[in-house]
Amino acid sequence: LHDGERPHTCMECGKSISRSPSLIRHQRTHSGERPYACAECGKSFMWSSNLVKHQRIHDGESPYECDQCRKRFQTSSHLLQHTHTEERPFRCPDCGQRFRQNSHLTANLIQRRHIHTGKRPHKCGKCGKSFSQHSYLIHHQKIHTGERPYECDKCRKRFKTCSCLLKHYQIHREERPFCCPDCGKGFKQNCILITHQRIHTRERPYECEEYGKSFSQRSHLYKHQRSH
Repeated sequence: LHDGERPHTCMECGKSISRSPSLIRHQRTHSGERPYACAECGKSFMWSSNLVKHQRIHDGESPYECDQCRKRFQTSSHLLQHTHTEERPFRCPDCGQRFRQNSHLTANLIQRRHIHTGKRPHKCGKCGKSFSQHSYLIHHQKIHTGERPYECDKCRKRFKTCSCLLKHYQIHREERPFCCPDCGKGFKQNCILITHQRIHTRERPYECEEYGKSFSQRSHLYKHQRSH
């Protein structure tokens, strides 16, 4: 392939991908397919790397060690989350969110560049509404077509996207697969776990530029700013 060429397009969200195997892996985020099953407990995963990490629960392996306190962790991401300082010196100039590493700030700026700049280059041909990302436009267009191709086999409710259906399934089950490593509390969604963990870390990544006050959630910052 030539540099930058992305000939494979996801029909669900419109994302362009350079290689066919990468497209197949990407489509699992929409279909919910989990082809990698743990032989010990039967739990399934989308990615083989996640299965490898999971299997450490059964064998007790914790290969990642903190060089300050010698505490050990099963994954490198858990080691990175473990810290002896609350310092977050890298601040996004657009949204105020702070990061421990400059690479995390850079990733945030790239991912949210249209949100920060206010640019909305993807326009709906039906109503003229514009969006910052092409996937948002694809999702929006289903409002006009009324298309709801994804049906819940439990209650027959239909949804516009596979991701909405997968989120809906959590209503029908009590499983809470995302567990807090500090207190053991379980959550149905990883984003809720991340927000919860700020209770333990006292992390407040969203800062008001005018008063310097920090908040654990972006919604709390917005509520504060409306009171100015």
